[in-house]
Amino acid sequence: MMVQPYLFFDGKCEEALDFYKKAIGAEVDMLMRFSENPDKPPQGSMPPGSDNKVMHASFHVGDAHIMASDGHCAGKPSFQGFGLSLNAKDDAEAEKLFKALSPGGQVQQPLTKTFFASKFGMVADKFGVLWMVIAEAH
Repeated sequence: MMVQPYLFFDGKCEEALDFYKKAIGAEVDMLMRFSENPDKPPQGSMPPGSDNKVMHASFHVGDAHIMASDGHCAGKPSFQGFGLSLNAKDDAEAEKLFKALSPGGQVQQPLTKTFFASKFGMVADKFGVLWMVIAEAH
């Protein structure tokens, strides 16, 4: 059994995927737009102009696979009650990743040494996704 995160960007999925490619080296494995859906959604179930939005995408960061969508394309993504932990190989990589995820976002805990990590910090990126960046103590 496997559990995978599925993020709903509510209209900003493609922008988020582009951001994660540049910021943390994400690689998009597949992307399907609503216009490519062979089972067309019922008339009026999606806002006008949603045809080019992302119905489903799959991407990976390292060995972690994450799925994503624009969902109902209402323009109000809400990410609450969870975070994604991003393990860096060392302090320098942790600093690079944290800095790359921070523009337009909100630092919730600055990257610093803790009792459990040589570097640990939390940042909600510009889409509202909480990232916990960690370089484990050796």
